[in-house]
Amino acid sequence: MMKKTILLAAMALAVLNASAQDNPYIVKTKNVKKTDIKSTATSDGFDSKSTEPKDFLGKNFRYYSLCDWQDGMRFMVMPEKYDLLVNTFHDAVSKNEVSSARLRYSIMVYKGHEDMPNGRVHVNFYCETDGKRYYYELPNGMFDDYCMGKLGVPTLAYLGDVDKAKELLLDKSLITRTEYFRIDTEYDGEGYQEVKYPKNKLVTVKAVGVGTRSFPVKIIVEDENGEQFFQNVAMSKTNSGLRDDEFDLDNAKYLFAGSFEFTGGEMAVSADIGSYLNKVVYTKYQSMMSSKGSGKARDVVVPRYTGFIIDAIVGDKNNPGFYALTLRESESRRIYYKDVTFRDDVPNATKEDFFGYLFGMGEGMSRNTTLETRTAIREGRVIPGMTMEEVEMAVGVSSSQITTSDGVTEWMYPRSNSVLVVQFDKEGIVTKAGARRATSTSSNSARRMAEKNAKGHRISGNGTPVQ
Repeated sequence: MMKKTILLAAMALAVLNASAQDNPYIVKTKNVKKTDIKSTATSDGFDSKSTEPKDFLGKNFRYYSLCDWQDGMRFMVMPEKYDLLVNTFHDAVSKNEVSSARLRYSIMVYKGHEDMPNGRVHVNFYCETDGKRYYYELPNGMFDDYCMGKLGVPTLAYLGDVDKAKELLLDKSLITRTEYFRIDTEYDGEGYQEVKYPKNKLVTVKAVGVGTRSFPVKIIVEDENGEQFFQNVAMSKTNSGLRDDEFDLDNAKYLFAGSFEFTGGEMAVSADIGSYLNKVVYTKYQSMMSSKGSGKARDVVVPRYTGFIIDAIVGDKNNPGFYALTLRESESRRIYYKDVTFRDDVPNATKEDFFGYLFGMGEGMSRNTTLETRTAIREGRVIPGMTMEEVEMAVGVSSSQITTSDGVTEWMYPRSNSVLVVQFDKEGIVTKAGARRATSTSSNSARRMAEKNAKGHRISGNGTPVQ
């Protein structure tokens, strides 16, 4: 009987380990060893001292008491040692208790509470992981009386905080505010080792996942040497089970501000334009930007409809109203830099400096082309298969257009000693593109057409201006 029990336990742990590896909320520091899962109790605390931008937590991480829980709120079962001895949930169909260990890492979706005929109250959940329904039975009292405290539902780490932290903090630069952090020691379990790291060091957020019930946001950071460590922190304190008067200075690191602080530029941005961080944008117009190649910064021309992710926004102390954007190109992942304003009334700013003029939100048309075409557009080349709009994205508006009797359309672009001729079929798709040697007559004609085009006109094949 004992052997059978041990075998069943081993099988349960194997399933648990597999689910943990496939779970995007379970993140680990680098070089963690793959070991058998072990239970690790944590007795963490934190205080209410805050040094992050004044509205960062209040604006982004709302506290929800059980009274305020809304249908659809998501939690993850993260039992600690005590929870492994006392089962939290019942199967809604069989009414039987369910082991907290079996439900570990399961995602529970809140589905409201229900007053039962026997006078007890059930807090209902749908489990995304196994598709079953479960409930937590309140130990005593009416729902309104119970939910006023901070007891909540045992084992549940609030995923709303994790999702929001991932959105706001991933790839961001932070400064360490404590010397005490952790590194993972188990790939499949919750084991960790305490480590010391100097204060006031610049680190980058590399991953955000689930921590514990009390401190649900696990923030993994990396220093300039590639070393990774983490902290489990409380953000909104939703379902934390802790009261403010239980937090002391020794445990301040388990509040976000106790472990991390934004860099100066990020702090200034957070209150004003922080909502643009991590957003996907595209260039509505061709623009000059800076980029680093071979270790040197140089100016490059970025074509229309190039997609970017905004990695950082830093205020320019010498030019009030201007901000330096760090932009990660969506396709190549290359880093670009662009100075912009977010108001169109900043002194000494041109129209091209205004963020809203240059950039559109989302992917725009940057994903309506093939990879090969997008590469050609970035390099200013025309290749067969392009549409007329893609040609304009690559080389601009043509100086002249000619349509032959058999339906072939030619666009011409004057060069110093030649003319780039682009041919389209009847469907407007490029069939051929190449340079022709320019005669003096054709060169002068092309130059005149280009001058008219620069004044806002497009010239048709017969020389008639087209508005």
